[in-house]
Amino acid sequence: MRQHLGTLRLLGSLLLVAVGVSVTKSAPAQAAATTPLDRVIPAPASVAPGGAPYRITRGTHIRVEGSREARRVAEYLADLLRPATGYPLPVTTHGRGGIHLRLADGDFGPEGYRLSSTPRALTITARTPAGLFHGVQTLRQLLPAAVEKDTVQPGPWPVAGGTIEDSPRYGWRGAMLDVSRHFFTVDQVKRFIDQLALYKINKLHLHLSDDQGWRIAIDSWPRLATYGGSTEVGGGPGGFYTKADYQEIVRYAASRYLEVVPEIDMPGHTNAALASYAELNCDGVAPPLYTGTEVGFSSLCVDKEITYDFVDDVIRELAALTPGEYLHIGGDEAHSTSHEDYVKFMDRVQPVVAEYGKTVIGWHQLTGASPAKGALAQYWGLDSTSAEEKARVVKAAQSGTGLVLSPADRVYLDMKYTEETPLGLDWAGYVEVKRSYDWDPGAYLPGVPAGAVRGVEAPLWTETVENSEHVEYMAFPRLPGVAELGWSSGASHDWERYKVRLAAQAERWDALGIEWYRSPQVPWGAGGR
Repeated sequence: MRQHLGTLRLLGSLLLVAVGVSVTKSAPAQAAATTPLDRVIPAPASVAPGGAPYRITRGTHIRVEGSREARRVAEYLADLLRPATGYPLPVTTHGRGGIHLRLADGDFGPEGYRLSSTPRALTITARTPAGLFHGVQTLRQLLPAAVEKDTVQPGPWPVAGGTIEDSPRYGWRGAMLDVSRHFFTVDQVKRFIDQLALYKINKLHLHLSDDQGWRIAIDSWPRLATYGGSTEVGGGPGGFYTKADYQEIVRYAASRYLEVVPEIDMPGHTNAALASYAELNCDGVAPPLYTGTEVGFSSLCVDKEITYDFVDDVIRELAALTPGEYLHIGGDEAHSTSHEDYVKFMDRVQPVVAEYGKTVIGWHQLTGASPAKGALAQYWGLDSTSAEEKARVVKAAQSGTGLVLSPADRVYLDMKYTEETPLGLDWAGYVEVKRSYDWDPGAYLPGVPAGAVRGVEAPLWTETVENSEHVEYMAFPRLPGVAELGWSSGASHDWERYKVRLAAQAERWDALGIEWYRSPQVPWGAGGR
């Protein structure tokens, strides 16, 4: 059908020329190739379309004003655009026109930006380099999807005329990757980081320890990684990050304006640690390594003082490697720990996090103890979670505990889309694209003060996920919707309009080589696989 329409349009144009009607040759091509300013994900705060487009050409330069960090954003943009355009795109502090990145005072907030496109110049203005970077992600989506390819494409490279003013709803827009159930290499994590950055996600939560594997080297307890990291679900070879590996992930994430939030889950989900050091067990006997997928059977020994020596060492070494503000201490599914022992443990451990300069975040079961001042609780409950458990979370939020919302039956990326999905689990139900997108974080838990909701996060547990292709299939197309929930205003939320914007992303995913699930809820059209 699209080919027939194209043929008819061509015949019509030739007929107009034949009868002497004056036609501007470039106008139809521009209209066909230009992405509307409001077609991007996440939805911008304000869009004012108008005027002729800006075009990237062989003579385009990228002009930057401000700090060395702002120049790094300009170099990042040049590196993105050069392979597909084939243009030199020099980065300079001189000249006029071109693509202009500028730092300036204004009501942008720490991550906001303004993008202005005219025939003479395309300007991104922000108060911070992070804002410039997010503006660059918007620019990417306004260009044809072929710009993402790593070989020279024919172009042209227009950007629709007009202005976007944009800033995020929430400061926490995260995704979690479980590297414990299955291990992912540094390069695989970097690939995921690049995918997160495209949608302005700013937190990468790494689940570094669990029953099936310990994934970070700790000098004072070396067997945690060398032995506890030697396997994974199903009995594979596992693996772990050296301190240099972890620092490279942190560095790379920072270059994409993502903060790494490391998690050491405790007191439960600790079999890999217990297997590595017998003295961490109450009976002094190390259990075997575990390669299954059950939960809730392991626990650190709350009454042993060595447990807190262990915790202190791990947190101290991990905090020293982590420039970000937060350190995640888990705390979920501690079924083998009594409530009394759980409270005792959390009362001892939370001050250790503060001692080493970090802020505590834990799964929402932390609200069953006494969350430290300034702590965050990550809520992963379901619509069907008990009223009593929800009430504890609400009470904690009313008392000053911030919430990051990750409802499992909405944004757990490891949940199957449908019964037929070849990967994933279904204990929280099936989570199709519409269900993942169609909820409001600000109104999700009645009684929670609006200011207590710090944002959203999409966890991806990896019991069935073994490689980057699996990660992508489970994340796309749900991940962009979670990113929009975190960035865009509640007033902009509309499934019918969103699914059209989402469908337009498929060509970009194909150009990037991303695996994705073709949900029947989305009108993909001929452009998507």
